[in-house]
Amino acid sequence: MRTFPAGFVWGAATAAYQIEGAAKEDGRGQSIWDTFSATPGKVAGGDTGETATDHYHRYREDVALMRSLGLGAYRFSVAWPRVQPDGGGAVNPLGLGFYDRLVDELLAGDITPYVTLYHWDLPQALEDRGGWANRDTAYRFAEYAQAVHDKLGDRVREWTTLNEPWVAAFLGYGNGVHAPGRTEPADALRAAHHLLLAHGLGTKVLREAGAERIMLVINSAPVFTPAQVHDPAAPVSEADAEAVARIDALLTRQFLDPALRGRYPEELVAAHAPHVRDGDLELINQPIDLVGINYYNPTVVEAAPGTPADPAWPGSQGVRFCPVDGPATAMGWPIVPSGLSRLLVRLGRDYPEVGLMVTENGAAFDDTVEDGRVHDADRLDYLRTHLRAVHDAIGEGADVRGYLVWSLLDNFEWAEGYRKRFGIVHVDYGTLTRTPKDSALWYRDAVSANAV
Repeated sequence: MRTFPAGFVWGAATAAYQIEGAAKEDGRGQSIWDTFSATPGKVAGGDTGETATDHYHRYREDVALMRSLGLGAYRFSVAWPRVQPDGGGAVNPLGLGFYDRLVDELLAGDITPYVTLYHWDLPQALEDRGGWANRDTAYRFAEYAQAVHDKLGDRVREWTTLNEPWVAAFLGYGNGVHAPGRTEPADALRAAHHLLLAHGLGTKVLREAGAERIMLVINSAPVFTPAQVHDPAAPVSEADAEAVARIDALLTRQFLDPALRGRYPEELVAAHAPHVRDGDLELINQPIDLVGINYYNPTVVEAAPGTPADPAWPGSQGVRFCPVDGPATAMGWPIVPSGLSRLLVRLGRDYPEVGLMVTENGAAFDDTVEDGRVHDADRLDYLRTHLRAVHDAIGEGADVRGYLVWSLLDNFEWAEGYRKRFGIVHVDYGTLTRTPKDSALWYRDAVSANAV
């Protein structure tokens, strides 16, 4: 058994659009994901989040599930268009009321709420005015953050400004595979900067309002050459090293360097120069307490002269993204637990001023219910090996405070619709019946023992 430090946080994570449903109830406005998923050809199977797993009406049942698993923390996101249907101005009391009730239910069950203010569901009204490519959206976010804290701040201690700004910017505005579905790489860079500005402005508002702990969550990954995936000591050519550094700058340092150091990495200074105004980097560089890490697999690249830039990676010309041999999840993502430990150790070394938390980690597999059980041995093994990797990183000095499995429930998996299941709890999309999988029962025992 590998025992975790006293006070290690065990929990699960979800996102509003993926689970809530009730897309047209109680004054909720339209989000970019409502628009995107209703556009033919954008989401597998024509699926939408209109019903999702109906968490909006079943939250008490879901909190009871969390209690049965012994979870100490629940990371959920607030749907901005529920709170401000038009992205600004008047607050919708019915929308905020849902989160008010959810927080009370969690606290009654001794579960700490971890509130994420933005997990990709931008109000469509703001997108109509330019979305994250419009600088004003960052200021509207700060007003929204204030409104949510005004309602929940007397009970919520753990706050996250943004979830995965790289995805929001570069998959939303770069290659268009996520909402709002735009393919404008210059706007993707602009969106990334404005998301960071929103983080800084939101952090300032939260801190002034008395928020106890504030976190920025990124989808980070170690960037390797093919040879380095399983051999950290493998030799690397100068050209490959430059490719690795460039992609690492785009994926990780583009967000952590401004947020924690007040500057863009050298590789990206010129790319961001057109939209960075005097004082922006000082605003972005607000003190925070934690960086959340969403890890699924490493990013593997090599130098390949003549390769055009990937639209999701502006400036990536001359870089080839490589497959990884070995086992993979149903998403086709390679399973490399050591990538998580290597990532956490590296971030702990490079950014020692903040603590770390694994805010998402999990896997999609093709699950089936048999006699009322879901025997998801592959997922169970995935969680076991990745938690061992977290333990290894702590042993090497990384200040990792907790682990939140992705995800509590099977849900609407963005552009994949309902065909990919990440939950440790199975959801029958016809009846919405919840069934804890074998991985959930294993996780319950790990939580209870504080060990794997």
